[in-house]
Amino acid sequence: MLRKVRSLGLQGITGYEVTAECDLAGGLPNFDIVGLGDTAVKEARERVRSAIKNSGFLFPVGRITVNLAPANLRKSGTVYDLPILVGILLAGAQITWDDPDCAFVGELSLSGNLRPVAGMLPMALAAREAGIRRLYVPADSAPEATLAEGLTVYPVETVRQLADHLAGVNPILPAQPWSGSDVSLSLPDFSEVRGQEQVKRVLEIAAAGGHNLAMVGPPGSGKSMLARRLPSILPPMTRREALESTQVHSILGLTTKEQPLLMSRPFRSPHHSISVVGMSGGGTPYPKPGEISLAHHGVLFLDEMPEFHKDVLEVLRQPIEEGTITLVRSAASETYPCDFMLVCAMNPCKCGWYGHPSGRCRCSAGDVKKYLGKLSGPLLDRIDLYAEVPPLDFEKLADRSPGESSETIRDRVLRARAIQIARFGPDGPACNAAMDQASLRRHCALDEAGKAVMKGAYEHMGLTARSYDRILRVARTIADLDGETNIGSHHLAEAIQYRESDYFQK
Repeated sequence: MLRKVRSLGLQGITGYEVTAECDLAGGLPNFDIVGLGDTAVKEARERVRSAIKNSGFLFPVGRITVNLAPANLRKSGTVYDLPILVGILLAGAQITWDDPDCAFVGELSLSGNLRPVAGMLPMALAAREAGIRRLYVPADSAPEATLAEGLTVYPVETVRQLADHLAGVNPILPAQPWSGSDVSLSLPDFSEVRGQEQVKRVLEIAAAGGHNLAMVGPPGSGKSMLARRLPSILPPMTRREALESTQVHSILGLTTKEQPLLMSRPFRSPHHSISVVGMSGGGTPYPKPGEISLAHHGVLFLDEMPEFHKDVLEVLRQPIEEGTITLVRSAASETYPCDFMLVCAMNPCKCGWYGHPSGRCRCSAGDVKKYLGKLSGPLLDRIDLYAEVPPLDFEKLADRSPGESSETIRDRVLRARAIQIARFGPDGPACNAAMDQASLRRHCALDEAGKAVMKGAYEHMGLTARSYDRILRVARTIADLDGETNIGSHHLAEAIQYRESDYFQK
């Protein structure tokens, strides 16, 4: 007897419908799973066999063939355990059920309990698009599945519980939609920062416009501390942004039943020993997302930037411009989102004390040039704002009065973002940093005084066309923070001031 059970699979960060076709026939005992499955899919035979027996059912004696359709798409992971088991029990008439609008997803333990699976959110979204109305998932994955909305999600603990539900005995109550309204997020606050008012201003501009930022200064001046407080002044993610970011974390198994949805913008800070694959994504045979994709709609913080391998830094160039990265391998080609803010921190030299008033630096001019030479011009050209973080004097360090809070700064950032949303509309760029050429011409027009300022900067600073556009975007953000409709000369002058650190001119 042949029975078909609807299920779901993953391709990149998107889900798609899979049908588990289970056929029982006479002959010598055999259990085959076909349909381009990986090792984990093949091993489902033993998990399903033991789960059926340990749940009080009889494992069929005969030839069992399971086809995971469409057979031309690769299948991976343990999500097909449950639909295979249900198909076998249906084909053997050990359970009765007929509901074409439901699907099953889940990993089985040998005892018949269900374990959570990675990638539940993209699969649930795909189920909704495929017209599936009821979704049976492991209980620990149910909160994440409810984020898709429009689905009735049943949290299943055991195979026996599911069988009783399908038979109309002891029905499983649908999972309630997950709500994170009661979850409080604690982020480091800017009120704890002593001094560094100029750097705080640069961080505020970066947050208001979504601009890339580099901070240069000696050790202990507060670069990392300031960077880690940036998420506290960023605007909250929209529902769409939260779902997009969560999908990337979900397929890597980084979500939990307590926190299935990202409630704040990601902040990723990889160690400088990271590889190219770790940063951009990849792996064999099927590529996985890297750190730049995990930072989607958030912040990618590179501490001690010149210490990263040169090829790791250079791989950032295209994703910074396009917001996506395509990974091509022999077995598959996947495109992952990576729209992030790049925040970098670096010392001015190898020892870190170049230009410090104490004069403790022992690096020669050649050593400094070699150290900063690890950063290529094209990469530096993609950074919008440069901030020098000077060492604190004793008076500011000893002052224990609280500084301006993150909440106060965030209010100004939100007002500037509201102006941008009203300017670009729901289908336009998300922030000033994402403006295309048409938006630049429309919203960054300069008067004669502004053109004179930009001409002087272009000629004396050796700007490129890219850096010229980035200055306009930063100036537009500064004008938004001031609540002004037009970009003035003073906005341009401040944007040009942040264009490049003096350290790179030495």
